Order: sequence, then structure tokens, then C-alpha cells
Amino acid sequence: MLVADRHHGTGFSVGFVHGLGLKSGAVATSVGHDAHNLCAAGMDDGDMIAAAKHVASHNGGMVVVRGGRVIASLPLPLAGLMSNRDLFEVTEALRAINAALRELGTDRDIFMPLSFVQLAVIPTVRITDRGIVDVERQQFTSLWE
Repeated sequence: MLVADRHHGTGFSVGFVHGLGLKSGAVATSVGHDAHNLCAAGMDDGDMIAAAKHVASHNGGMVVVRGGRVIASLPLPLAGLMSNRDLFEVTEALRAINAALRELGTDRDIFMPLSFVQLAVIPTVRITDRGIVDVERQQFTSLWE
């Protein structure tokens, strides 16, 4: 996975995440407590890059990518957190995202865990744009420790 500073472009971190259930493709989102940075996770680096670029090009949002192609997305152009579309359009986009996640092999909404894996104040290990944080020791840690 990747977490990148989407506000100033000053940093990024990469790491590993498990338990998402993905078998292929990638996802990206600008919703990530508390900094709301750009987060991408997936099984393919090219798909992760495509997903991250898609979210960045829309000033925020949620996207599902497979084979370098966007298969579902919800732009969130208002601070990367909110949509300017009507309720019915947003609901349909979220349904499409959930269907696309099933195509990638998971039957879970993985966007919520991705938003909290960036929150460096809850245990145990989190990833931010500045690095991997051991929350219990309150310090950055190496990917290899």
C-alpha cells in the first residue's frame, strides 16, 4: 500500500497490508483520518499507480482499478471528502464500487479500513505519509522490523 501527502506533495510511505481480500487490481481513496491523504492498496503496482492518479486528477475520491482501467469511481472534489453530486448519483456510484470490489475478490467494503490504517493515534501499527508508526511506542519504525 501507499500513503502520499496529497496536500503539499511533501512525502509518501509504502508498506504492506493484509486482510483486504483483494485477489487482483487496486483501490485508492482520499478519505483517510485525520490528514485525508492519498491512499492506494492493491495487488498490482501499475493498478495502484493508475488508481492514485485517478483520485488525484479528481481532487479526491474513491476508485477501483483492474488491468489499468477504472471499473468504478466516486469523485469527491470537495476537500477530497464530499461529493457535489446528488444523493442518487452518489448511491449508484457506491453500489458500483461495491460490485467492483467483488470483481477484485473481496466481498467487504475495504475503504473504511484504508481510512483508519492511516490514523496514527490508534493501536498498533499505522502508515502515514511520513512513515510507518508504531503507535504503542510512539515512534516511527522500519518496514523490515
